[in-house]
Amino acid sequence: MSRVLVFLYGVASYCAFFVTYLYAVGFVGNLVVPKSLDGAPTAPFGVALLINLGLLSLFAVQHSVMARPWFKRGVLKALPQPAERSTYVLASSLALMLLFWQWSPLGGVVWDIQNPTGRAVTYALFGFGFLLVLVTTFLINHFDLFGLRQVWLYLLGREYKPLHFVTPGPYRLVRHPLYLGWLFAFWAAPTMTVTHLLFAVVTTAYILVAIQFEEHDLIAEHPEYQEYKRRVPMIIPTGSKPESEPAHAARARA
Repeated sequence: MSRVLVFLYGVASYCAFFVTYLYAVGFVGNLVVPKSLDGAPTAPFGVALLINLGLLSLFAVQHSVMARPWFKRGVLKALPQPAERSTYVLASSLALMLLFWQWSPLGGVVWDIQNPTGRAVTYALFGFGFLLVLVTTFLINHFDLFGLRQVWLYLLGREYKPLHFVTPGPYRLVRHPLYLGWLFAFWAAPTMTVTHLLFAVVTTAYILVAIQFEEHDLIAEHPEYQEYKRRVPMIIPTGSKPESEPAHAARARA
């Protein structure tokens, strides 16, 4: 692949991510988009449940397996190195697009907050979650995380150098503020349906499992992460005063 094609591929992959992210806000929050998480059921409960579990499992497997070092060394070695991250971003976006398209609502209501103030607070927490996810990516270099930095440097003929692992802002309070943002986004629902509860429970379980694999890889690649892990809680702030961080403290990457 030529440098220009690799760059265009990276830009297209990023655009796919950005559109998917915006659609996810509407999908989870039941806002604006034509098909959302809590639409009207169109299939028997059992069939819809199997469809949704299959879609969530497909995304979980893709998202985790493609992030593992052994997969990158094996399956992705045929790709130009600068396109590796873009390929991961594109595959994740396509898996989410499939989930949005084929999602089958279950119906049912678990809780329904009627108080206007309560609903407003819940929507605020929902918005905070998605905002925390986006802000966190910029704190750890948004464009590197989603592959644009790699393809841009390749286009210019410059060598790519991995970023130093640091712990800016919320990374001093929890090791995975990005995942914490997703939890706020998935659980802060003024009306919690059975469909939404299934989505929230499964995605939470996936996040907790994915963190274990991710941190295993980080410790293997960056021994200093072990000390960072000892000092900083995983996903729930403890309220204690953050300790001073070492010069090259490791940080988690989604």
